[in-house]
Amino acid sequence: MNIFLLEDNDAIIKGLEYSFKLNNYKLISAKNLEEAQTYLKSNKPNLIILDISLPDGNGLNLYNDLIKNLNIPTIFLTALDDEDTIVKCFNLGCDDYITKPFSSKELLARVKRILLRNKNNSVIIVQNIKFDLDKMIVYKNDVEVSLTSLEKNLLSLLFLNINKTVRRGAILDKIWELTGNDVDDHTITVYLKRIREKLGVDIIKTVKGIGYRIDEE
Repeated sequence: MNIFLLEDNDAIIKGLEYSFKLNNYKLISAKNLEEAQTYLKSNKPNLIILDISLPDGNGLNLYNDLIKNLNIPTIFLTALDDEDTIVKCFNLGCDDYITKPFSSKELLARVKRILLRNKNNSVIIVQNIKFDLDKMIVYKNDVEVSLTSLEKNLLSLLFLNINKTVRRGAILDKIWELTGNDVDDHTITVYLKRIREKLGVDIIKTVKGIGYRIDEE
């Protein structure tokens, strides 16, 4: 598996090269946008780890202008953990993000999860609930669960972020994107309650004051 890293910090690069090699991944790195563009024009790695703040520009712009069209899973690295930055990352279409400082073990776990999800045609199973993200069909004990389009999209947001809390702001933005309607915190509560009732199993955890999360067993 080839992993491409765009990062200008030498210490981070060396640390990740060592960790990824131990896990049988080949890590190719670049330190600026120009090097990254040159590499990606003639190579297609299995996954990209992309720093947002770079010496010659913004990683978000590179993703939007080039990487997004290559259809390569991407994890954003950022020193910013504010809600606006996180929401912007997901709205652009990133697969995951991780804030600095971070542990190489956590990053590797996220990489493995994304690669495994893609290998398995984006079918994710939690307890007796199976979500086929390609077909956007949810099953309970192999019987299809009847969800509305909006409910499926909200549930997919949680499934795509397994083991990570999805902030209420990101969910509000998703509802607005899909419906065009003004929404508030009460709207989230109503939709999540309906989804929980239809699933009939308590896999959606509430993180008080922050958002919601689905954990792997």
